[in-house]
Amino acid sequence: MIQVVVAIAMLAIVSYLVLEWLESTTNHNQHIVVPDLSKKTLDEVAKVLEVKDLRYEVQDSTSFNPDFPRYSVTEQNPIAGSEVKQNRKIYVTLNPSGYRKVEVPDVIQKTQRQAQPKLIALGFKIGAITYQPNIGKDVVLELRYKGKRLKPGTKLMKTSTIDLVLGDGEGNKVNLSN
Repeated sequence: MIQVVVAIAMLAIVSYLVLEWLESTTNHNQHIVVPDLSKKTLDEVAKVLEVKDLRYEVQDSTSFNPDFPRYSVTEQNPIAGSEVKQNRKIYVTLNPSGYRKVEVPDVIQKTQRQAQPKLIALGFKIGAITYQPNIGKDVVLELRYKGKRLKPGTKLMKTSTIDLVLGDGEGNKVNLSN
């Protein structure tokens, strides 16, 4: 009977010591509020997190967002305001330096109705539309970028403005009434 009481007492003491040890090593009830890193550069992020005893890791770059400065944080995980333990790693996503380059599709000799949606879908903007004498009405004769002729396959930044040169549908009419 004495052995059972001693065993129970030892079990209680060991359990108490293990729980105290766990509480001290896991920083139980000690939380750090995650700061808002949005629109901060990596240098600023490093300084802010170092003060709070947190770490960071760049997870990825997203597609360019003009609302955020270049190379700044666009997203973070865990989010700002969350409570985390000391030395926790905060994952950040950065805004790249600009829009990616997109290949200009071959829309020469296509109608404006075919070419315009294709260009817009790739992220280009449609600029000036001019007409030249040509038998094909609204047929794309050339593409221009900043006044220069543009060849299909050329890579331009997404959101670049492309001007269209279209046929007027009249071509070189010959007057046969002489």
